[in-house]
Amino acid sequence: MSQSNVRQFEPKAAVETSGFPNPVMPLDFDWVSRVRVNRSAVQRRCATLSGRRTVKKQWQAAWLLRAMTCIDLTTLDGADTPGNVNRLCTKARLPLRPDIARSLQAEDLIVGAVCVYPALVREAVEALEGSGIPVASVAAGFPDGLTPLETRIAEVERAREAGAQEIDIVIRRGLVLTGDWQGLYDEIHLFREAAGDAHLKTILGTGNLVSFSNVARASLVAMMAGADFIKTSTGKEGINANLPVSLVMLRAIREFHQRTGTMVGFKPAGGIRAARDAISYLILMREELGFPWLNAHYFRIGASGLLGDISRQLEHYLSGRYSASHRHPMG
Repeated sequence: MSQSNVRQFEPKAAVETSGFPNPVMPLDFDWVSRVRVNRSAVQRRCATLSGRRTVKKQWQAAWLLRAMTCIDLTTLDGADTPGNVNRLCTKARLPLRPDIARSLQAEDLIVGAVCVYPALVREAVEALEGSGIPVASVAAGFPDGLTPLETRIAEVERAREAGAQEIDIVIRRGLVLTGDWQGLYDEIHLFREAAGDAHLKTILGTGNLVSFSNVARASLVAMMAGADFIKTSTGKEGINANLPVSLVMLRAIREFHQRTGTMVGFKPAGGIRAARDAISYLILMREELGFPWLNAHYFRIGASGLLGDISRQLEHYLSGRYSASHRHPMG
C-alpha cells in the first residue's frame, strides 16, 4: 500500500454548517429533571473501548490526520505574549513538517482553530489572516466563572469585537451544584446573545460537577440556551476530559438532536496529549453520533501538546522509527 494514499482512508464525514448558531429553545424543566445516568454502565462502556476498537497502519495514519484537523491549538498561560501567540498561529497554518505533509499528501491540512485569552485575540486574528483558521477566545470569567455577570458578558462582547469567531464561555458551576437550572439557562442565553454570530462553546467544568447526572443535565440546559458546542473542561480543573464524562455528554447531544433536529458539537479539553487518546475520542464520536459529527464543525479537541505526538506517530508510520519531540516543535 502506497504511503501517499493515506488520505483516501480518512473517515468520511458530511460537513454541515447551516446549524450555527444553535437556535435557542425554552428551558424544558421536565426533560432536565427526568435525566438519570447509570454510572456503572457508563464506566463499563468506556473501559473496553480502546481494547475493542483499534486502527492500524494506513488507517491509523488517516484517523490521526483527521484528528489534527479537529485540534483547537491552545495557549492559555499567564505568561502568554504576542510573540508566542504568533508562533502558535504559524504552527496552526503548518501543523506538519513539510516532508511529512508531502509524503502523506496533506500539504493543505490545517488545525480546527487557535484558542487564546481575550487580550490576545487581535494578534491571533492578524497572524491567521487569509488562512481560514478561526480564532477562539475563552471568556465569561475563565476559568471559574465567578466574576460579576456584567463583567462576563462584556468580556464575551469584547472578544467578538476583537475578531474572535468562536467564544469558549465557562459556566458558574455553583448553579449546577444547587440545581438552579433556570439561572444557568439565563446566563448562557445572555452569553449567546453577546456572542452574536460567533460560535458559542460552553465549558461545563465537568471535574467540578460531582455526578454524571449533573453533567447530563448541564449539557441539556446549555444546548437549550443556544450553545453550539458543549465542552468538558477548562484544563484547569483537577479532573479534565475523560471518556466516561465524554460519553455522558455525547448521549445528551444525541438525545437533543433526536428531539430537536439540531446538531450540537462536542469538545473534550484538558490533559489530552497522546495520539492514541485522540483516536479513542474519534472512535467514541463515530460510535455514538456517527460520521456527520467527525469534522471540525462538530468536533474539536482542546490541546497544545497533542499535535507533537500526532506528528511523531505519523513520522513513525512513514519511517518505522520514533523521533525525538524536538523534531516537531510548536513554533
